[in-house]
Amino acid sequence: MIYPPLKSTSFVVREFLLKVNKTHSALTIGIPKENTRFEKRLALTPEAVALLVDEGHTVILESGAGLPINYSDNYYSESGAHIVDSKAAVFEASLILKISPPTLQEVRMMRPRATVFSFLQQPLLSSAVFEVMAAKRINALAYDLVYDSDGSSPFATAIAEIEGASAVTLAAELMSNAHGGKGILMGGVPGVSPTELVIIGADVAGTIAARAALGLGAMVKVFDNDINKLRLMEHNLGHSLFTSTLQPNVLRNTFLSADVLIGAMEYINKPHRDIISEDLIKELKQGAIVIDLRLAQGGCFETTMEACIPGAPTLYQKHGVLHFCEMSISSRVARTASIAMSNIFSSLFLRMAGGGGVIGLAQSDRGFSSGFYMFSGKMVNVYVANLFNLPVNDIGLFLPGY
Repeated sequence: MIYPPLKSTSFVVREFLLKVNKTHSALTIGIPKENTRFEKRLALTPEAVALLVDEGHTVILESGAGLPINYSDNYYSESGAHIVDSKAAVFEASLILKISPPTLQEVRMMRPRATVFSFLQQPLLSSAVFEVMAAKRINALAYDLVYDSDGSSPFATAIAEIEGASAVTLAAELMSNAHGGKGILMGGVPGVSPTELVIIGADVAGTIAARAALGLGAMVKVFDNDINKLRLMEHNLGHSLFTSTLQPNVLRNTFLSADVLIGAMEYINKPHRDIISEDLIKELKQGAIVIDLRLAQGGCFETTMEACIPGAPTLYQKHGVLHFCEMSISSRVARTASIAMSNIFSSLFLRMAGGGGVIGLAQSDRGFSSGFYMFSGKMVNVYVANLFNLPVNDIGLFLPGY
């Protein structure tokens, strides 16, 4: 007996094939010019702006904001951004995208209940800024505090990679005669001893710096109190790398012959700080170079903490040692850093738009919500609260369904 063929739709539940329309939250993003004396990076490139505009978002850019990374107003305009001459017009947006933390004047220009994203850069924050944020019920998020599923910060990691590589390039430049250095080559040549480079901190920036320095032929020594990080670095970079915990006697003996000292410790969300004392800096030989990559977190060295004050010189001599201190060394390669950040932002904003906006994503993503240090005008981050001796609240109290 021959049975008729079954219809292909006989057992299909049609409801399963219907497209689910997710709620789309259009964002209005304001991007102001940064203070170019300290900061040249920008959060979004024209390519990222075009992607966001195509998704229905609005981007308002202050005229000239892209010039430090060699993107013209015309390029941003062609990508769909609205170019405005007034900084106040930018701060009318509901979401402000910055690199440096908002200043007191900028917070005063924000609309009530607005949201501002930036790096933490603790020396540039103040209690006065928090007071105005509280009065206007501002939401403030720091990129450094956001983390993903593996517990790392995508923004901090991207910038740390750039800073680690840039630090070695900068050290080679500062050691040359052209910049007042001793006139030595990073890696040396046959018959000449290689440069001795010491790194304090075995996190991402320290690892990338060590890799770059080893590639140039330098002798590299890394110090950190986390044995697991030292073990991982040695596994990845090879046994030619010297590693040690922060033992004072070992440090002192190492500093006696060091040519370059790079500070790359991570302090954010850490229970304590390991600071290299001024007495140890005095052990460095004359003409040695100190590069502090953690000025935005308060500094790695006792002799660079004074450079955390806004307006302090970025290059100075102390105890015969040349100190280089900038809030973010990645600002020296601002275009590369901006593209790296823009790639992350593009994905983040698309998720945000499909997940109910800033508040919706904060409710559903603990890693994203951890980036807020102010929420609805309340301090919600323990690390930042401790820095400024402020009371702290649980962000879950302000997020329904959190």
